[in-house]
Amino acid sequence: MLKGDVVFLLDVDNTLLNNDQFAADLGTRLEQDFGAAQRDRYWRIFNELRLEMGRADYLAALQNFRSGLEGNAALLRISEFLLEYPFIQRLYPFAIQVLSHLKSLGKTVIFSDGDIVFQPRKIQRSGISQAVDSQVLIYLHKDKMVDQMQQLYPAAHYVMIDDKSSILATMKQSMGQKLTSVWVRQGHYAREASASTVPPNPDRVIDHIDDLLKYNLNYFLMGQN
Repeated sequence: MLKGDVVFLLDVDNTLLNNDQFAADLGTRLEQDFGAAQRDRYWRIFNELRLEMGRADYLAALQNFRSGLEGNAALLRISEFLLEYPFIQRLYPFAIQVLSHLKSLGKTVIFSDGDIVFQPRKIQRSGISQAVDSQVLIYLHKDKMVDQMQQLYPAAHYVMIDDKSSILATMKQSMGQKLTSVWVRQGHYAREASASTVPPNPDRVIDHIDDLLKYNLNYFLMGQN
C-alpha cells in the first residue's frame, strides 16, 4: 500500500495533549478565585453536562457556573484563563514530531470531539492545527461521523489513534478491516478502561504517543497483535 492510500486520524485530548493537566490547572485557578466550594460546584456542573451531552464542554459549564455570581470580577478572569490558556505547554513530549512522522507516511488529520469554540482554539493554540496543515475535523460525537469523515478524506485504509478504547471499538465495528485502531494508554480514560477494554480489542496498543516515532507504515497495516 502506498503513502497516499492511508489516512491517519488522531484524537487530541490525552492523545496529543495532556488535558488532565489542563483540568488540574483549571481546578487550581477556580479554587484561587472562588474558593473550594465553588470549585467543586463547577466540576459538578461540568460532570452533569458531560453526562447529558456525552462530551466535555468547559465553556458551557462556565456559563452555568456564573449563575449567582453575576458581578464577580473573577468570572472575567476565569474566562480569560480558559481562552488564553497556553495549550502548547501541555503537548506530550514529541507530539509535534509524531505528527510530522505520520505525515511522511500518509495524510494526517485531527479527528476530535468537542464544542465549536473552545476545542478549535485549543487545537490552534497548541500548534496542532498548523502541524497538520489545518486538516482538522471536530464533531459532537466523532464515532457517529465515520461516513462523513471518509467522504471528506477518501482512502484505502485508515488508522485511528485515540486514548478512548470505547471510541476505537465503535469505529472498528463500523469500518472493519479498513481501520487499524491504535490505543494510546495515556490519561484518565485509558486508566479507567485498562481493566475492561470494550471489544473488539485495539489492533495496536502503545503507552505513549511518542512510541509511534519507532514505526514505519507496515506497523499500521499488518494484522492484529
